[in-house]
Order: sequence, then C-alpha cells, then structure tokens
Amino acid sequence: MSIILTQAQGLVYTLMSLMPSLYQQQSLQALLGLFLEAQGHPLPQHSRSKSASALSRFLNQYTWSTRALIRAVRQAVLKQILAQRQKGRRPKLEVILDVTTLEKTGKFGGLGNLVRVYNGKRGLHLVILYLVVGQWHVPWSFRVYRGKGHPGHVQLGLRLLRTLPKQLTQHFQILLLADTGFGSIELMQEVRRLKFHAVVGVRHDRRLSTGGTLRQISRRGQQVQLKGVSFPVTLSWYWLDNQGKRERRFVVSTKSYTAAYITCLGRRRWQIEAFFKTAKHRFGLHRFGQGTLLGVYRWLILSMVAYLLAHWAHLWSGGGAFPDWGAVSHLALHTLLPQVVVLLLLLQIKPLHPLFAQQGLKLSVAGCDRAY
Repeated sequence: MSIILTQAQGLVYTLMSLMPSLYQQQSLQALLGLFLEAQGHPLPQHSRSKSASALSRFLNQYTWSTRALIRAVRQAVLKQILAQRQKGRRPKLEVILDVTTLEKTGKFGGLGNLVRVYNGKRGLHLVILYLVVGQWHVPWSFRVYRGKGHPGHVQLGLRLLRTLPKQLTQHFQILLLADTGFGSIELMQEVRRLKFHAVVGVRHDRRLSTGGTLRQISRRGQQVQLKGVSFPVTLSWYWLDNQGKRERRFVVSTKSYTAAYITCLGRRRWQIEAFFKTAKHRFGLHRFGQGTLLGVYRWLILSMVAYLLAHWAHLWSGGGAFPDWGAVSHLALHTLLPQVVVLLLLLQIKPLHPLFAQQGLKLSVAGCDRAY
C-alpha cells in the first residue's frame, strides 16, 4: 500500500510541475484543497488562501495545459491498473458506461446550448466511462451530450470505448456494463467487432427475430436472437424495487455466461451510480459556476482528480468496501497537500495575534521570518 502513496505523491508533484508559474501552482493547490474538503461545495468564494477572482482566472483564462494534466493523471491510473495483472488468464476489466446530469438553473451564455433539458432534467449531460478492476474504481473519460443534431449518448459511449488504450485492451478482457439506454443494435455490433464482451440492459418489450418479445420468455439463461442483431445473446434478469414496486430488469450478454453470473454483472452496473453520488455531493462535480466552456471543463477534471486522490487514500489506508469519504479526503489533503493545510492553519492563527499579545504571549513559527 505504500507504493500507492508514493505514486499518488508523484502524481501531485507532476501536476504542480505542469503549472507555468508559482502563482498558478498555488491556485491549483488551493482548488484541490477546496475539493478535498469533501463537503460538496468547493466554491472559489469559500477559499481562504486565494481570492475567488484569482481562482476564476486560473480556471477560465490562464494558459496552462489541460490536456497535459489529463495525460499525467491517465498515466498514473494506467500504472496502477496494470499492476493488477496476474499470471495466467487475462483478468477482466469492467468498463461501465452511463449518463449523468449535472443539474443547473440560471443562464450560462458562455456554454452555448450545452445546458439543456434532457429526460426532464435541465443541466449539463455527461456520458461517462468508468473503470473497475479489483479495488480500483476510476472515472476514465467523459463526453458532453449536445442534443438533437449531434451524436447521441450511444455514439458518444462508443467513442469513449474506442479510446481505451492498447495497454488495457491487450492485457485485460474488456467487459462492458451498461443500462437499457445503451442496449442498442449499434452498440452490441460494435462491441463484438472490437472483440470485447458486453452485459447491457434491454427493454422488456424488445423484439425477437422469431417474433414475440423478451417478457414472454420464462427461463433465465436462454440464448435468444434479438431483432436486428446478427448473433445470439444470452438472456437473464433481476428484480428491482422501484418506489415500492418490483420491476423485472432484463439484461443480455454477448458472451455465453451462466444466468446467475449475468444477473450479478447486470447489478454491478450500479457501481457507477455510487460514483455519481459521491462526485456530486462530496466533490462538487455539479457546482461549477464558470462562464466559459474551458472553465467548466477544468472544473470537472479537477473534481474527478480530487475523487481519485481520495480513492487512493482509501486504498493505502487499508479501508473497507465502503469508504468514509470525509475521512479519506482529509487523509489525502494532509498527506498529499500538507502545504495547503499549513497555510490555512497560519491564516487561522494570524488574526489571533492581538489576543496572544494581551496575554503577554508571542507565537513564533519555526522556519518563518515573522512572528504571529
């Protein structure tokens, strides 16, 4: 686990080195510190070490390379995931696709038509690709759904799937997990062409090539031929409580697994919902207020980086299956960004100087050329 800590520290040092000036390094530290407070509202105006205007310029105007930052994070993630390889058969890498809405109110003129209504929700709609292998749960990439006249969520999901690096596709069996919205003919055919496997949700009224629908099938584990799909798939289902009512959710697999295993995999797709909840309510993924597309994009990236650092802190601390996100974020902040913690402490002490003087005391900090 100490290896994880070392690599996490190395990533933070790399991110800092990508900033073209000390001032921007400090702004990056301040923002990551805000996100790692894990209170769900990392707004620039809440920063105690940098002004809101300074952080706004950092996100919206300064010319540091966002792509270089993304590449550095992905290289670190790849290194960790490839370390999960074992001798023998290729292990499975679960790749989960889903759509989440970052709900927003008000006007965002700088974002064009990106803030829109979709499925009854107004906001920014992201198609996210999420990786799961062993204990590692990592948001890998995302695309913004732009609405009618632009690629739909299935097409965006396929674009994300095609960008998986060869280091992953060569060393892991890629297993795609997705909900009903991704259970299209196009996706199943493309997954087969890529030589991946998929377990995806399908509607109960999905037509069979022989006539009839899936809901007429009474036995799990059967191979069925969906209308429009050129190869057979294996069918299973599970029961889900939806507002007090039990619903049967159908899933199909492009690989001939057992019915029980397909059902298990169908349920595993819900892991990404836990990420959505954590990213929003702990790391403020949806709390952006920037007026430019670049600012919003950087906000989303840094929020996910903070999630990743907290996740690594959970792993190196030897935590259980369900992280205490407040505690592991606190651990990540104090371990990976100690200078931020010290600065905030000094800023808290400074206003107390008159009180110390009244008591005949003088507080000095070793290594500083000033007293508080």
